[in-house]
Amino acid sequence: MSEFESGSIPPQPPPEPAASAWQSVPPPPAAYTQAPPPPPGYAYAQPAAPGLTDNTAGALAYVTFIPALIFLLVAPYNQKPFIKFHAIQELGLTVFMMCLHLLLVIPILGWLGYVLGAIAATVIWILCIVKASQGGAFKIPVIGDFAAQQSGYVL
Repeated sequence: MSEFESGSIPPQPPPEPAASAWQSVPPPPAAYTQAPPPPPGYAYAQPAAPGLTDNTAGALAYVTFIPALIFLLVAPYNQKPFIKFHAIQELGLTVFMMCLHLLLVIPILGWLGYVLGAIAATVIWILCIVKASQGGAFKIPVIGDFAAQQSGYVL
């Protein structure tokens, strides 16, 4: 027989449960009120349209020739002259850079021409990205005219 059953140790009541965190939080102050509803005729902000903005797509077209090709082939982007202009101009810039690499075959003078052409192409490339992200266009002399004609974009 155990001590409890024999009556030598009296049974103890179970411990009281500890107060939980939500019970110890004081109520909100009396001055706390809910915001009033908006006045009649209040216009809520419209959610942003899905997809890229024109400025973002125009700047993204210059990253490599792959986004430029995608923007020329995918439906919502190939119908906008601004995006088409930048995509076509980037493809022209890529063709120019590929032709510029042919100068590496010619010793000394070709190498010098390549370095100067690569520096100029890099500066033009950066200008194109910056202008496209701002909603404008930097028109490359020969390539820009062709791109504007093909896309219908008026500068």
